[in-house]
Amino acid sequence: MIRPARRIVLLAAAAATTALMLTACGGASPAADPTDVDPEGEVVPREISWLLSRPADGGVITTMEKIADEYAEDHPGFALNLITTPDRPSYIQKYETLAAANKLPELFDTDATPFAQKLAEQGRMVDVDLLLDDLGLTEDYRPAALNYQRFDDGSLYMVPFEFQLEFFWYNKALFDDAGATVPATLDDFPQMCTDLRAAGVTPIALDGQDQWPLERYMAYYPFRMAGPEYVQDLKNGDASFSDPAGRAAAEWLYSLGQAGCFSEGFSATGYADAQAQFTSGDAAVYNIGTWELGNLATDALDPGVRDDVDYFTLPTIDDAATADNEYVTPSGIGMAVNAKTYDPLVRDFLGFALERYPELYAATGALSPTSSATTTVPDTATSLYGRAVEQADGVGEAIAMPWDTQLDPATNTRLQQELTLLVQGEITPDQFIETMDKALAENSDG
Repeated sequence: MIRPARRIVLLAAAAATTALMLTACGGASPAADPTDVDPEGEVVPREISWLLSRPADGGVITTMEKIADEYAEDHPGFALNLITTPDRPSYIQKYETLAAANKLPELFDTDATPFAQKLAEQGRMVDVDLLLDDLGLTEDYRPAALNYQRFDDGSLYMVPFEFQLEFFWYNKALFDDAGATVPATLDDFPQMCTDLRAAGVTPIALDGQDQWPLERYMAYYPFRMAGPEYVQDLKNGDASFSDPAGRAAAEWLYSLGQAGCFSEGFSATGYADAQAQFTSGDAAVYNIGTWELGNLATDALDPGVRDDVDYFTLPTIDDAATADNEYVTPSGIGMAVNAKTYDPLVRDFLGFALERYPELYAATGALSPTSSATTTVPDTATSLYGRAVEQADGVGEAIAMPWDTQLDPATNTRLQQELTLLVQGEITPDQFIETMDKALAENSDG
């Protein structure tokens, strides 16, 4: 199941080509004012389309399909056509190609990427801040869910349909046997890994194949040291990897590798295999989000480890710039509204759907992006499930943004490659920093 955290970028060459295409078609004007969120006219039912990359059997799609059927009962002739591309790189290619040709459908999925911001700046996406205000729904949304979708300037052009919290799940029995302790700070991670290794335990299960999980670790130290602004400045060319926050991150990642924190051959380990390492008791720690509650906090979890599993949130550092309750809290890929095709029908359907969605989605056991709906905790849940759900109401507003949704594709691809080499000890922090600053200079628009 592809989740918001699992972001895979296109090859740099393909992304660069698409960016050029977007620039070339940038003069096309939308048929509607992006700030006119309540256009005049009759609601005339027709088929509208949503370009998306979400699991077909996931809660978002099944909930929206049910809502669309309900809406169609009172609006004969209406239909919601889901244009689904499960493979993430293929989806991004299709989305950017349609954008370049000015042929995006009424609704389309996107992260708050530099590419999406260009679309917004060209007036091609409806202002979601204004839309939610006009629908009277803004106050229902969790601030963190909306903030995750915002561009660096604070503007909002995507609607969230999910809300997740990312934790470090750990096996208490393995910790006790090794005499290891839960790290109070990020600087305690190497010692934790050393203690677990000495006891013959793999410290951390990591999906190195998909690359974004290791990139999460790169984001942690800068977020604690300099706040979310660091990665914003980095992608805009106003910061560098040689800055204190970037250097601290590189040295920390290198120290994790030297302490043997990750499983041998982690770069070839896939998502399912990494999870299996933890759920089978072969690894002591697993960094993943609440989208895996069904596997980690219900009776689906192996009885041999079920009672030993717990979690902790992102540790802090001395003199941290962010609060303990601020960490990675994504609201997934957002849904943008095409300004060119926005009309009374699209507005009316969205008003109906966004009002109805939270209750139906929360009934699936998922965390709603709003605080107006109560998540249904399944009967098969362990105590961790309810605890995680309750924790969602206490998160702070600053978010440790996944870097793969922030950096340009070329820099991000190079970062993922270099991170693996850094952790494996094949390059030093200084070499890593030199390479990444060069890549940043070559690819940044700043």
